[in-house]
Amino acid sequence: MEYQLPPAGTLTTRLAALSAGVAPATIRDWVRRGLLTRCGGSPKRPIYRLADVESARYAAKPTRAGQRGVKAA
Repeated sequence: MEYQLPPAGTLTTRLAALSAGVAPATIRDWVRRGLLTRCGGSPKRPIYRLADVESARYAAKPTRAGQRGVKAA
């Protein structure tokens, strides 16, 4: 069951993706990489704080050789 309206100051995965201008899969990737933490919800329907989503959006992302835009040394 999707939230009709998440609690004030929080976003569902879909809303967090819209807010950050990325795909929902990117939000899940940020969680996996430790750039974003869940603040509640359930394992299948997590919610995130708006401030945390914005912080993750502008956080420096680690890069690896072979990714787009990164040249191997």
